[in-house]
Amino acid sequence: MSNTTRSAESAIYLDYNATTPIHQEVVEAMLPFLTTHFGNPSSGHVYGARSKAAVETARGHVSALLGCDPDEMLFTSGGTEANNLAIRGVAAQRPDRRHIVTSSVEHPATHRPCSLLEEQGWEVTRIPVDATGKVEPRDLLPFVRGDTALVTVMLANNETGTLMPIRAIAEIARARGALVHTDAAQAVGKISTRVQELGVDLLSIAGHKLYAPKGVGALFVRRGTPIRPLLLGAGHERGLRPGTENVASIVGLGKACELALRDMDAEAARVAGLRDDLWHRLSDAIPGLRLNGHPTERLPNTLNVAFPGTRGSAVLAGASGIAASTGSACHEGGESPSSVLLEMGLTAAEALGAVRLTVGRFTTADDIREAAAGLIDGFRAATGQPDAARKGN
Repeated sequence: MSNTTRSAESAIYLDYNATTPIHQEVVEAMLPFLTTHFGNPSSGHVYGARSKAAVETARGHVSALLGCDPDEMLFTSGGTEANNLAIRGVAAQRPDRRHIVTSSVEHPATHRPCSLLEEQGWEVTRIPVDATGKVEPRDLLPFVRGDTALVTVMLANNETGTLMPIRAIAEIARARGALVHTDAAQAVGKISTRVQELGVDLLSIAGHKLYAPKGVGALFVRRGTPIRPLLLGAGHERGLRPGTENVASIVGLGKACELALRDMDAEAARVAGLRDDLWHRLSDAIPGLRLNGHPTERLPNTLNVAFPGTRGSAVLAGASGIAASTGSACHEGGESPSSVLLEMGLTAAEALGAVRLTVGRFTTADDIREAAAGLIDGFRAATGQPDAARKGN
């Protein structure tokens, strides 16, 4: 079947970095807590006890995936809240250190809290990236100082998939007494995110990036880390995140982490093969196609390419049976070039030609063959050569 005959409901989904479908086993784990087990975990009776036990079981699954103790995990409404709590919560507790180091390619959920602190008188240093989108640890050396409270650098870029050398960054930061936070929303469940190996003090998770529901996340806070809550209320989540727990979604996140721990190595190898097959099919057929991001040190599921001589939106418009993104789904809305790609040195025209193609658990080899053919057709239509013979199918 040609991709042009697909309905919107049957489009090939290549936007797993924007959000993932909820895994069926996650749905099944959640259902009892949307119906029968509705109790408030803070209640002293049997209904509350069941919900509390479920939350703690989920906490155990999340902590097992990260290799930390359960009491070092707290639940949030998502990755954005986790990032805000990590960055602003540490800043509030370390008033003697009024300097933060971050990268120039962070997600808005990190960039904007840093900018807010900057408006409040903090100094923020943004480290540039190289042509692959990677921060070089040596570039941090002159900027991590005695008054640096926090170094916050994402583990994997949401647009290119480029992996950051967090372990090396953490060693530099710790040597100067700075805490280390990483936004691992895109990485958790795709690659190893063991906090002891990374050397971080805080790590953020977003449930909907690993087959759990939207509206739930988590923050690893290493025991002893100075941090203050952003919200005021009762003493939930060790007093750091007040509010009655979203039990069903927390259960879903726990189940998703359990599945990720079980399947991660095999699934990473499978999706990397699909990603590379897609790249070879596209690059064989389209001279001048550019790979954006690190050629090897990137997420196994992520392929960001710049189509030459046209816009990525035009390619996707001509490949109507494919659901993909021309940039970060969290801040789409206009034909403006990706700031991440501009920071990597692409021209505005090159950046506007970019399409992010991300595969996942439910992507098949047939999907890749069909998507490649559709994208090649879309490129040729966008550049005025719709009748050219296909190659590489």
